[in-house]
Amino acid sequence: MNSIMAAAMAGLAQQSESDALIRLRDRLARLGVNAELRENNSALMVHRPEPGLPVWVFVGYGGAYYSWQSAEQRHPVADVEGAANVLAEYIAK
Repeated sequence: MNSIMAAAMAGLAQQSESDALIRLRDRLARLGVNAELRENNSALMVHRPEPGLPVWVFVGYGGAYYSWQSAEQRHPVADVEGAANVLAEYIAK
């Protein structure tokens, strides 16, 4: 694969990850969880309901999983509703 094709493929992967984070943000909003996209849509900052550090969510593992807590926690990107529910529970602790 030449360098132009490699750059195009990397751009498509980044767009797919951004789309996944946007879908998760929108689903979290329906649950009343405040989350905002950061750094060129490469991360989602999820605010806790109580004072404390936010949780940073990324798309990793080749675009297959949402991951947070230093990748110790993860959930399949294909299950946005489930990921939002798990994250809402996680930040409520």
